[in-house]
Amino acid sequence: MNQTVNISFEKGLLKEIDKIAKREHRSRSELIREAARAYIERRFKWEKIFEVGSALSKGTSITDDSIIDEIKLLRKTKKTS
Repeated sequence: MNQTVNISFEKGLLKEIDKIAKREHRSRSELIREAARAYIERRFKWEKIFEVGSALSKGTSITDDSIIDEIKLLRKTKKTS
């Protein structure tokens, strides 16, 4: 279920958003939703990377294979999105 929200942007940023949306024949809302999804996905990936790094620094038994598997999974996810 969609929910409407109100947000404010600097005039210059809103102008850029509108310019890109027009060029791509999309609505402003569609462009902003995509940007939010991309941000969340990128943030999630970085959190996973830091978790692996943190676990490695604590001397856990993460293997090279498990790191490679995680990288492959992230790349596969990126290709399908």
